[in-house]
Amino acid sequence: MNKETMIACLKEVRAEMTWKKIACIILGAAICTFGVHNIHQRVEITEGGIIGLMLLIEHWLGIPSAVITPVLDIICYAMAFRLFGGKFIVISMISTLSVSAFYEIWELLPPMLPDLSSMPVAAAIAGGLFVGIGTGLIVRQGGSGGGDDALALTISRVTGWKLATSYLSTDMMILFLSLSYISPVRIACSVLTVCISSAAIDVVKNYSFSRRISEKEKELSCAETLEKTQEL
Repeated sequence: MNKETMIACLKEVRAEMTWKKIACIILGAAICTFGVHNIHQRVEITEGGIIGLMLLIEHWLGIPSAVITPVLDIICYAMAFRLFGGKFIVISMISTLSVSAFYEIWELLPPMLPDLSSMPVAAAIAGGLFVGIGTGLIVRQGGSGGGDDALALTISRVTGWKLATSYLSTDMMILFLSLSYISPVRIACSVLTVCISSAAIDVVKNYSFSRRISEKEKELSCAETLEKTQEL
């Protein structure tokens, strides 16, 4: 990306990036990281996507996560840039920094939820909802919280699949490979959490408040018409 293109992207982002969008990105980062820190990490449920791939590579090849994670993220963002342009990268930088900042905040605080280690299914459901809703808020604003989001968005654009299907395709592949060093019981809980988070991301991203309001107004209008007809 040359200097002129970067300046144009920044101007476009500045024109469209309202305080409401920034607030949604920050809220999404807070919700997602809260669930990962207080549920997934404590119960030791593994992840799909880039995080799961990083753990897999670290286990079998011994490459530190601090090295492999940025490499994988850069590769995914490079692919996304070709399809979504510089605007997507700039917004994703905001969300990625927010995610990193909230991870630091939660690590400074004591656990805020009960330990669900004895209830892995409940942990998988709750964790999936936190990650799905949080990531969905970020993706809804046109960004991503990390390389796995960028990869899923790229696959969705290229194949025409729903976003939930794109997340599931990459997550299931990584979870299947993770069976090489993780027990089937833990993998089963991880499959449940990625199914829930993928569906939640798709719902939050595509949810239309205006359509819901329009449907409600239509229902009220029909009810009023029916009442008038009955009066006649």
